Amino acid sequence: MIQLEERTDVTPLCPHCESPQEKIYYQSLPTRLGRRYIYFCKSCKKTLGVSHRKGFWMG
Repeated sequence: MIQLEERTDVTPLCPHCESPQEKIYYQSLPTRLGRRYIYFCKSCKKTLGVSHRKGFWMG
């Protein structure tokens, strides 16, 4: 089983440009069935991930 541990003494690095990620930019992408968010590096602007937030009626 994978264990999770919160760490506040380290700064994550961008997997593309390896710059420290002290601030991550995001952009909202509205869709018909909720809202998606795209997260990207503030230095190289490459995508770090995309998430999906369901609408209130979808739970």
